[in-house]
Parts: sequence; C-alpha cells; structure tokens
Amino acid sequence: MSWIKRALGLAPPKPAPGSTAINAAGLPGPFGLATGRMMDLDDSLTLLLEGHSELIVPNEEVVWSVGRIDLGQSMRLVRFYFEDEDYWMQATMNGPAAEDVQDIILFGYSSVVTINSEAELKRLVGPDSKIGLPVFEHDGWEYERQWGTEQGQTELTPMTEQIANPDGAYRIEHLSMLYARDTGLIDRREFLLLSVEEDEQGVVSLSTSLGVTLQSTDFTVI
Repeated sequence: MSWIKRALGLAPPKPAPGSTAINAAGLPGPFGLATGRMMDLDDSLTLLLEGHSELIVPNEEVVWSVGRIDLGQSMRLVRFYFEDEDYWMQATMNGPAAEDVQDIILFGYSSVVTINSEAELKRLVGPDSKIGLPVFEHDGWEYERQWGTEQGQTELTPMTEQIANPDGAYRIEHLSMLYARDTGLIDRREFLLLSVEEDEQGVVSLSTSLGVTLQSTDFTVI
C-alpha cells in the first residue's frame, strides 16, 4: 500500500476484471502524438474561449512524456506532458486509433504543492477538507463533482500511471477527483482535476489542474 493510501486509511484498489499493467512505451498515441512531436493549437481557440473559460491556451507545445492509465474493460487514459511543464493533454480512449478517442481535455497546472507530513495530507484531502464534496469552489467558480454518487464527501479515485520519456520510465500513484462546469459553449466544458500524486521515491504532492474540452480540429500535430 502506498504512503498516501496508508495515511488516509484507504485500502489498495482492486484491479479491474481482465485489466493488466500497461507498458507506457508499448502502445501508439492518438493523432500521431509522441515524444518530440509538436502540437500546434489553433489561434481561434483563444478567441472562442475568451470570457467562457479561465484557461489560458498556449500556442505550440512539444511532447516530452507520455503517460497511460489502464481503466479496465479496454478503456484507458493517455496523457501527453509537454516540455514547458505548464500544460498537458489527456485523451480518453477505448482503442488504439485516433477514432477511438472519446474525449480530449487540455489541462494547465494551476498549482502543485509538496506534502511533507501525514497531518498536512489529511488537512488538504482528508475528511475535513472540501475535496470530494459534490460542489467545489475554485477562483470564484463552482464546479460539480464528476466521480462518485454520494450526497456528501466521496473518496478520491485511485489510479496508477505508467510514464515514459527519453530519460526512462516510471510509475505515479494518483488519488484524484474530477470536477466540471458548463462554459456556455457547445461541447465545451471546463474541468478541475485535483490529484494527490506519489512517485516511486515516495515524494507526495497535490496538483490542481484547470482544463477545457478540445476537439480534434483545434490542433495540428507536427
């Protein structure tokens, strides 16, 4: 059991039926994205989101790391972390091809806080915190919880991510909660992802990421 699960009194997650560990370098990414490839975001996206989303959209981003999270039943998350370390993109997939992508979210890090003690961890994400409640407020906006059906606080969702980049491969353990709100635009939502992350050296942090729905026409891979 990882340090974060032990400190919060959580049992280790049961593997999904038929799920297996994923080699982060063993499956192709969608849209031809891979380490070293550039994603060029359409300039019109910034104008479209102005006044509707708080996310500041970058122009060009180069992929450095690729992460994969096995959700079981042929579902997985593929994450592309960019060289500047400020943004990352997530694709939810039920197959290996671009047409198997169910949704795409561009995330930007709002904050990353290193957690140095069990008391600090419980204060930030424990039973007395607001993370896991049906509604979460961030920067004056209210977001609705996307995971869990409890009327009160629900537990964070455990996930294991396999990440690969030119420097090697490693694993990150996550305890996460996803929130979202409508932007007023068709097929565009704004997301708030709160995730306690533990690396293989036992370093624990709480990351807050703000995201927005992307369409495949919003970017070009170079």
